[in-house]
Amino acid sequence: MERAFIDYLKQREGEKLAVATILQTHGHTPRKAGTSMVVYPNGQIFGTIGGGRAENEIRLSAMDALDKKEAFRRIFVDLNDDVSVKEGMVCGGNMDVWIRTQNI
Repeated sequence: MERAFIDYLKQREGEKLAVATILQTHGHTPRKAGTSMVVYPNGQIFGTIGGGRAENEIRLSAMDALDKKEAFRRIFVDLNDDVSVKEGMVCGGNMDVWIRTQNI
């Protein structure tokens, strides 16, 4: 993780938020393993995990985990499916993502 990202998290200790981190990727993905972003209950984010549909899917899942008071969640984002092809996405891989919540 970048130092700025770690500093950002330290300054928000005790706030309700989720941190989504890519565990591994296969194929062409917008970001690679180790990339993280912060998601707040209202959907606001800090950082990026790649943008587009993948980031939105991860953001929505993080918001849901916060809402359901889950301490963690693991999701798989597939950018090879029919929806991705119809949207003309240039990516074509998949991402395994860990979502950790705090102060739930």
